[in-house]
Amino acid sequence: MHNSLAEILSDRNLASLGDAYINFAYSLALSNKAGRPLGVKVKGSMLAQALRNACLRRYLPSRMTKHSLADAAEALIIYAWLNGVITLEETVGIITEAEEPAEGLTELLATASRKIIFP
Repeated sequence: MHNSLAEILSDRNLASLGDAYINFAYSLALSNKAGRPLGVKVKGSMLAQALRNACLRRYLPSRMTKHSLADAAEALIIYAWLNGVITLEETVGIITEAEEPAEGLTELLATASRKIIFP
């Protein structure tokens, strides 16, 4: 059980599963745009920047690597999916609709963080 956004962002187990999920969703989104199947791995630097752009960096300790920031983004995205906050279809749609995939990842993180509610 997670009691805060900071706890979610710091959960390494969530990050591990989130890595596979976001690569799958990202590949589906880019496949939609290209009109053909693509298998793509999301760059950690892109996820780290999206986390910053979504104003979520403040929930994490200072002096984190880009890799750790990317893990935090993956943890948040998979937490939102696991808890029914966002669907795979919504995830893919947000990324697909953005002009740039990086903007889609930022919007996805912002949407997930807005929808997660703690008691």
